[in-house]
Amino acid sequence: MGIKTKVKTTFFCQSCGTQYSKWQGQCTACKEWNTIVEEVIQKAEKSDWEIPTSKVKRVSKPLKINDIDASKEARLNTLDNEFNRVLGGGIVPGTVILLGGEPGIGKSTLMLQISLKLPYKTLYVSGEESQKQIKMRAERIHPNSENCYILTETKTQNIFKQIEALKPDIVIIDSIQTLHSDYIESSSGSISQIKECAAELIKFAKETATPVILIGHITKDGNIAGPKILEHMVDTVLQFEGDRNHVFRILRAQKNRFGSTNELGIYEMQGTGLREVTNPSEILISKKDEELSGNAIAATLEGMRPLLIEVQALVSTAVYGTPQRSATGFNAKRLNMLLAVLEKRAGFRLGAKDVFLNITGGITVDDPAIDLAVVAAILSSNEDVALQKDYCFAAEVGLSGEIRPVQRIEHRIHEAEKLGFSTIFVSKYNKISLKNTTIKIQLISKIEDLVNFIV
Repeated sequence: MGIKTKVKTTFFCQSCGTQYSKWQGQCTACKEWNTIVEEVIQKAEKSDWEIPTSKVKRVSKPLKINDIDASKEARLNTLDNEFNRVLGGGIVPGTVILLGGEPGIGKSTLMLQISLKLPYKTLYVSGEESQKQIKMRAERIHPNSENCYILTETKTQNIFKQIEALKPDIVIIDSIQTLHSDYIESSSGSISQIKECAAELIKFAKETATPVILIGHITKDGNIAGPKILEHMVDTVLQFEGDRNHVFRILRAQKNRFGSTNELGIYEMQGTGLREVTNPSEILISKKDEELSGNAIAATLEGMRPLLIEVQALVSTAVYGTPQRSATGFNAKRLNMLLAVLEKRAGFRLGAKDVFLNITGGITVDDPAIDLAVVAAILSSNEDVALQKDYCFAAEVGLSGEIRPVQRIEHRIHEAEKLGFSTIFVSKYNKISLKNTTIKIQLISKIEDLVNFIV
């Protein structure tokens, strides 16, 4: 008579992944109600797969810090400049990347497009589509690819057997929520399954130096579905965002152990896939013949990339009693601060007026250098005076009305000059050493100076 193994269960919060020994109504970590569920955590006794010893590159033994090889490993070039930029120059061997985004935004299209272009042997594992469905999309994007292999499988043990036979250079999983492991007796997409499957893939990536890219779903709040610990386990977390009603998509790095988190990749959705946008400034600035009030151009930075964006403002008399303050793509509290500065330092009575602010192109900007453009757009709309189309702004506004300097001003000036602007307004306290520039650099020290130019 065999000995029965006792089934072990525990309770997890489906929102944040916090573990509890018994059920309770509210999660004490994230304060959500009715999110705690019971899950079986029966572990298998032995593994169905083993990593080939020929691929293991790391030796588990302590080394003196002076003896560790500090030479950088060569990154894998994805042949996608925007993807390379966000990652910091390419894919680091052995890295684990988590890509999140809303349904239908283009995550699978982006990863399939990259896997078809990669010059390395790539295994694309899909648990959501059949091989014929993927083939139909591949015909649109990049018909001929000698290095891309498609596998439709959800069981991790079977995936690792195919990996051992194929020995790919890169593995792409679409998506982590569809996988399930025999080690855990619970349904696919549950907290324990996601953690176990991710842990197996991370162990494989680190021991074989094979990059693994995981596609993840997101919750209604915009966070990656599953436990928050999943984001701590991986090396890089990417967010693919955009409005499905618009053609532009933005790729951001929320976490990156091998590069900057400030970089931005911009794509345009087309019938043949996602096109890399090499000069986003031309897209973010609308082309119009007539001059309109309330529009100003700001020179901002996203990582190392200078961008010129259009700021739109609308100031109108409050007809409902309480004035409205609305900002799209800009911090609403900072807008209130700038309005208070205009009222106190420049004498404009905006307390009884509605103010609406919009950053065009559907992007969100937190660079303080667009303060001056926001103020210029508000003044232009309030006075109903159109700014000249070839004016550009790059400075921060302080509480006392002073125009403060911003970093890397020369990169911003070069971008404005390249796009044909004649004048850029910057702080007089910026140290500028540019010579032989065709653009006029207008130095101002306080907000009253800007008012004199506009009004």
